[in-house]
Amino acid sequence: MTKSITYHTTPVGELALVEEGGSLIILGLVGDEMPGDVAECTPGQEPEVLACTKQQLDEYFAGERRDFDLPLAPQGTDFQVAVWDALYAIPWGETRNYGQIAAQVGKPKAARAVGGANNRNPIAIVIPCHRVIGANGAMVGYRGGVDIKEHLLKLEGII
Repeated sequence: MTKSITYHTTPVGELALVEEGGSLIILGLVGDEMPGDVAECTPGQEPEVLACTKQQLDEYFAGERRDFDLPLAPQGTDFQVAVWDALYAIPWGETRNYGQIAAQVGKPKAARAVGGANNRNPIAIVIPCHRVIGANGAMVGYRGGVDIKEHLLKLEGII
């Protein structure tokens, strides 16, 4: 199956959006590792899911959208997918810590592993890994940089 890629400029930088089979599989910063088997879309000719993703990102950054309504198909291990499902369930404007997510996925001693899965989240922003903070409230790592994490949390009124 062919994967399609397009790019979108946002307040946190240029994002790469990849779809396969009508579902969003990657939303990352330009420069993040991308699959080698992607076909770049002609601007304005993107598959529907990519056009919808761009529109919903614009609404999110304009403060008009709190929840994304997109078909998602993140690819990872069973544990990673369970963590990403837990991240997706964190409501707009709220945070969780790594230990809380570990407990939620039934692995209460796996906070570190949750951090690893969080770091490998292939669909940033939509699967809100930026909403996970340290147990002491610290703005701990974010693959795109803590400045982007803080931007997203400010947008959501968390900090």
